[in-house]
Amino acid sequence: MINDDFTVKMLGRCSVASPLKLSSISGDGVFNYITDEERVLYDNSLSNFLKCKETGEMPISFEKAGPREKLFFEPAKTKVAIVTCGGLCPGLNNVIRSLVMELNYRYKITRVIGIQYGYEGLISKYNHSFIDLTPKMVENISLMGGTILGSSRGNQDVPEMVDTLENNNINILFCIGGDGTLRGANDLSNEIAARGLKISVIGIPKTIDNDIGYIEKSFGFETAFSIARDIIRDAHNEAVGAYNGIALIKLMGRDSGFIAANATLSMQEVNYVIIPEMDFELHGGRGFLKELRKRLEERRHALIVVAEGAGQHLFESGDVTKDASGNVKHKDIGLFLKDKIAEEFEHKKFPYSLKYIDPSYIIRSAAANANDSKFCSLLAQNAVHGAMAGKTGCVVGYWNHAFTYLPIPIAVKERKKINLESELWWNVLETTGQPVTMKT
Repeated sequence: MINDDFTVKMLGRCSVASPLKLSSISGDGVFNYITDEERVLYDNSLSNFLKCKETGEMPISFEKAGPREKLFFEPAKTKVAIVTCGGLCPGLNNVIRSLVMELNYRYKITRVIGIQYGYEGLISKYNHSFIDLTPKMVENISLMGGTILGSSRGNQDVPEMVDTLENNNINILFCIGGDGTLRGANDLSNEIAARGLKISVIGIPKTIDNDIGYIEKSFGFETAFSIARDIIRDAHNEAVGAYNGIALIKLMGRDSGFIAANATLSMQEVNYVIIPEMDFELHGGRGFLKELRKRLEERRHALIVVAEGAGQHLFESGDVTKDASGNVKHKDIGLFLKDKIAEEFEHKKFPYSLKYIDPSYIIRSAAANANDSKFCSLLAQNAVHGAMAGKTGCVVGYWNHAFTYLPIPIAVKERKKINLESELWWNVLETTGQPVTMKT
């Protein structure tokens, strides 16, 4: 990471006065414009401060997001497009609404269009029409889950997409999506730069799994584990209502177990959490099935939460298949564990009652909760501030309680995962009481 470039690209010199009428003087009771020199530390610990002080090296930092005093785009001449890509996630409509409201009421930009069905909407052969997005049209969409623009997965022809942007006089494109969407946004930004065009491309990271690098949390994540909490509560009732009752819940988490971990901490009835970051065995003296039976013999019920990408090492090797976004399609660990538990206990004539629950699609299509809704609004506002100041090829992030601008290549370089030596995972182990390892 030390060699990574955290410099955000600019389209050119900013010379247009901001219409926001903020301040550049402290103590006058008015919020100050943010300057490009203001930075947010990656590591704000005392030990890192002392290390940098001793070595003289500059600490790693991110550009702070927020309104700039000078803009690159003149609002009256600016046309904006918004696109949503990938799977559904709570908060998509909140982001769309907040973008439109910020553009219209704060920057007086009235030409805002919605691109339908992801990047397909920028390819002529799909024949997806644009939608005019006005404050009146979007005023109530935050009450609904999903996205009013529709979505899709998969790569599209980058030069043709840029042709569409150019032919429709688009000055700013907001791309709301996960790592595949952001990689596409970066390709668009590079093609735009190669042509010498002045179009800003800003990513708003969407991942319900909370797995984008160098971003503390992404929108939809809190709603996801909050809904999962209620499901865990009801599943616990199912488990305790039967002799040797087992409730097995599969939650989203393709490569990272943040939803499973945080849902567990919010409803402390879970006995086992299995995530993609951990290695474990089914059989053997310290294997999961042995631990599960021991738990049932002692307490007569058990509640298990498993993230969708966990336990892939347990499947027989085969051809690796990917979805349209390029993500590896994982085998179904939920059904696999369900079958293996049944196979083990029936073979040993151990009585049990097993209920299997997979609420993934219900969770991802839900409306955002209060805190996520607030977070979506702030992400959108900071995205607009950055775009109007001519920033491009970047995402709006959040780090150390501050919003940031981060180059897209840095954000998608690697997925964020749970460190098994972290305080978060230790908190989970303390809550569940499960062994530190389920491996011989």
